[in-house]
Amino acid sequence: MYIELHDLFWLTLVSLFCLHWWHAQKVKEIALKHTRRYCKEMDLQLLDDSIGLRAFWLKRDEVGRLRFWRSYVFEFTSTGDDRYKGRIVVLGRRVTNIELDPHRI
Repeated sequence: MYIELHDLFWLTLVSLFCLHWWHAQKVKEIALKHTRRYCKEMDLQLLDDSIGLRAFWLKRDEVGRLRFWRSYVFEFTSTGDDRYKGRIVVLGRRVTNIELDPHRI
C-alpha cells in the first residue's frame, strides 16, 4: 500500500486544521477564565457563562512575531434586570483588553 502525494496533502491539511482548532479552544478557555475573574472583580454577573468569537486576524505582538488576534464578546448584568455587552481581546495567548458597555451600578 502506497500513500500518494495528494493523500499526504489532505492528511496534512486536516491535521493542521485540527491543531488550529485545538489551540483556539485553549485560547478561548483562557479568555473565558479572565472574563469570569474580571466580572467577579467588578461585581458583575457573566450571563450564560460563555463568550463568543466575534473576529480574528493576524497581527504582530510587541516583539514582532505574527500572532492570532481574537476578539470575543460576552453579556453581563450589574443589577440582574438588563443585559449589557462586553468584549475581550486576546493576542496569541495574552489578554490585551477588556471593555464593557456603560452600565448601571
